[in-house]
Amino acid sequence: MVLETRALTVVIGKTVVCRELDMQVGKGERWGILGRNGAGKTTLLHTLAGLRTPEAGNIRLNGRRLERLPRRTVARQLGILFQDHQDSFPATVMETALTGRHPWLGLMQWEGAADLAIARRALQHVALDGLEARNTGTLSGGERRRLGIATLLTQDPSLMLLDEPTNHLDIHYRIAVLELLRKLTAGNEKALLLVLHDINLALRFCNRFLLLFGEGDCCSGSAAVMTQANLERLYDHPLQCLQGAASPVWVAR
Repeated sequence: MVLETRALTVVIGKTVVCRELDMQVGKGERWGILGRNGAGKTTLLHTLAGLRTPEAGNIRLNGRRLERLPRRTVARQLGILFQDHQDSFPATVMETALTGRHPWLGLMQWEGAADLAIARRALQHVALDGLEARNTGTLSGGERRRLGIATLLTQDPSLMLLDEPTNHLDIHYRIAVLELLRKLTAGNEKALLLVLHDINLALRFCNRFLLLFGEGDCCSGSAAVMTQANLERLYDHPLQCLQGAASPVWVAR
């Protein structure tokens, strides 16, 4: 398993995100994490990344207790795309993408030709090639989102946690980015956990699901857990299923 939780309980304020969650994430798996606003999806993702301490239980990354690993070791194996990003300092698109190589560099070591090639390839994957010299402050919201994904690709971890990766993206880039992420797992070399709000995108691109119902109650598994009863309970709203060309389509009633 790339990531494993054992009896994991996550709490933020008065919200119990999950209670005694046992979860195993293997290579080739794309997990969609779904739940209502305020259910704690982002909090859970940050906990799985080791950025906050769980209330109880533990997390293992490639078989080792996450909290006992040096952060450089974690950063080589696990990467996270945050929901929003603020640039603290002026930087170009290429400089920003290259920050993904920091876990792989030694003290006072500069990026080499191989690092530049990895970053250029990542920028090409998200259609930002040709913008390497642009200041990130001049990018649109969608371009900045794609740059965040390119930076994660440049980091090249075996496990990627992405918080609403389709934020600010139009329909074309939503599909293109999710197709790219799906291809990354095709060879069973990487695993993904994606916080998503769109049920239909989750069903189209994910093969495993974690549903956060609230008050610590959750369920996980294959697409078999994406039933009408579960989804209506999840969002507290009546839904109707239509048959789409690529997969079933859920719409609000």
